[in-house]
Amino acid sequence: MAKCKMKTNRSAAKRFKVTGSGKVMHFRAGKSHLLRKKSRKRKRRLKKAVVLSSACLDAVKRLIPYKF
Repeated sequence: MAKCKMKTNRSAAKRFKVTGSGKVMHFRAGKSHLLRKKSRKRKRRLKKAVVLSSACLDAVKRLIPYKF
């Protein structure tokens, strides 16, 4: 009998990308609205993708099992 496949969480698959070396990248929150009061420097930092913290890594690996 075939083993049941896990479903990929589609919202997580769109938010997180796995690099070639296995690191998980994501974009920071806070870049969608209320931008007037945020400094240029802060908005520039929010633009770039960053490596996911190790505390959240296990949860994300469960959500996107076939990316690793």
